[in-house]
Amino acid sequence: MSKTKIPSIATATDQRKRALAVSYILQEAYGAPFRFFSDKDPVSQMVSALLSHRTKNAVSRDAYHALVGRYPEWENVITAPTEEVQATIQMVTFPEVKAPRIQQALLYLQENCELSLDFLADMSVPEARAWLEKIPGIGAKTSAAILNFSRLHMPALVVDTHHLRVAQRIGIIPPKCSLDKGARLLASYLPDDWTGQQVYDDHQGFMRHGQRVCHWQQPNCSVCIVRDQCDYFQNKKA
Repeated sequence: MSKTKIPSIATATDQRKRALAVSYILQEAYGAPFRFFSDKDPVSQMVSALLSHRTKNAVSRDAYHALVGRYPEWENVITAPTEEVQATIQMVTFPEVKAPRIQQALLYLQENCELSLDFLADMSVPEARAWLEKIPGIGAKTSAAILNFSRLHMPALVVDTHHLRVAQRIGIIPPKCSLDKGARLLASYLPDDWTGQQVYDDHQGFMRHGQRVCHWQQPNCSVCIVRDQCDYFQNKKA
């Protein structure tokens, strides 16, 4: 006999309330407020974010330090042979893609804003993200990371695969939505007056829960502190 699947039917308001309730639980459990891991300027954060795609944090950190160690100014990265940049960051995944992508993004900045993104602080988050996403290779996750993780600390929500997985299993976003769509939906649930710190704390709570409990394979539901709010767990019980 097949198991009964419990449907998840809720209005946008209900989902927003549930998302915030889960967020507060996870923030408290994992120790919010969380200290920002970086105070890079936004251009440096852009490069760091481009290096981090599908790469472990420790590895992308090493690649970033190798890059800035070899090229003291971002102008030097733009003019360097692409093969040389690729060799410098060879420890990351897909260095042959990331090297020209970083050079193209930096060139775009050089031509449009003299290699500074500090002016974004005077924009709203939607305006700043729209500006950033015109840069070759910059998508929703990277634009949010530049705004929130850099010294700007603007209230732009970063959603990684851990964050997305937890939100999908709980049922506050559709189970098969893309990272981009899920990120924008989750951002719409957050209060308009939240600071960059509060938005960062929301992300960190979900991300840490995905890393430590709500694993991609074999989530540890027996110790999950939000399982009573979770569609995945309720369906599993049924």
